[in-house]
Amino acid sequence: MKLERKDILKALETITVAGEGKNMVESGAVTNVITFGDEVVVDLVLHTPAMHIKKRAEDDIKKTIHDLVSADAKVKVNIKVEAPEKAEIKGKQIPGIKNIIAVASGKGGVGKSTVTANLAVSLAKMGFSVGVLDADIYGPSMPIMFDVENEKPISVMVDGKSKMKPVESYEIKILSIGFFTAPSQAVIWRGPMASKALNQMIFDADWGELDFMLIDLPPGTGDIHLSIMQSLPVTGAVVVSTPQAVALADAKKGVSMFLSEAINVPVLGIIENMAYFTPEELPNNKYYIFGQEGAKNLAADLEVPFLGEVPIVQSIREAGDYGRPAAMQTGSVIESVFENITRKVVEETIKRNESLPASEAIKITTMAGCSAVKK
Repeated sequence: MKLERKDILKALETITVAGEGKNMVESGAVTNVITFGDEVVVDLVLHTPAMHIKKRAEDDIKKTIHDLVSADAKVKVNIKVEAPEKAEIKGKQIPGIKNIIAVASGKGGVGKSTVTANLAVSLAKMGFSVGVLDADIYGPSMPIMFDVENEKPISVMVDGKSKMKPVESYEIKILSIGFFTAPSQAVIWRGPMASKALNQMIFDADWGELDFMLIDLPPGTGDIHLSIMQSLPVTGAVVVSTPQAVALADAKKGVSMFLSEAINVPVLGIIENMAYFTPEELPNNKYYIFGQEGAKNLAADLEVPFLGEVPIVQSIREAGDYGRPAAMQTGSVIESVFENITRKVVEETIKRNESLPASEAIKITTMAGCSAVKK
């Protein structure tokens, strides 16, 4: 059958782009429709450049044309994002740091810090310069995982100002509240005190030139998360979860926090930790102790990338306890697992930087919530 342009436009009037009140024809998002027999090409311009909105718009267009015009139509959608070439970055930048990745989890005990440490060493092995900010104020674990529990940052002069020099281990620069407290000492601080300590580790430190700064956030969606995103233009977030329902429910809240209109931090993807167990004597067997592909299915439901699975392996736990992250085990399965996941994190970061404007730090405007600042 021959497709008519007017029929295509009428069908597209039933679709609304996420974040806009008008349908995509009325709003001007559809800039052109061309038909050739049973083929149709739709040119679309979006002003909201989030990856999941682009994918949803393309899927909606194809489905609507197939449902309302012709099931046999061959549909091609060309999407162009008209975003500012260089958005004004609110908040204070750290000179020399190219990408700031927040590693988060909705729930404690899912291995977020272990994943952060292994992502860091995998990035370093790929040749990137990497720093880790241990923002898990109440349970700082990076000093143990990098075998620098007894180290202390020294003071150096930079441009006439005294700065903390991060502790280095395995070519990774690390700062943690754990360096400033005794191992047996509990950190009994209110939110503002913790936030001030974090700001000092961020801005009063000599981080130098970094390709990636990884921020190990505390579990949940609380005060520390807002303090970090108030202080820094975070490039993107990685969410860690285990496969069981109780962890996925909290991971979903974590993703929702970052994607909310008030926060608006791109989610680079979800990592499924403790995905399965393979006994050493049965290397081809996989036992899904906590459920199968829960985080992978959650990523599909939320339309965010799935970055990979990390199995339950005793050496991962042992390596963290001994202060030598498991991804450093040359030739091991774990090295390969984290290498593949890290490669995907890098790929998603590149995609994000090519398609989205620069990040903005947020500003809390009321006691009830937060709002992005538009100047």
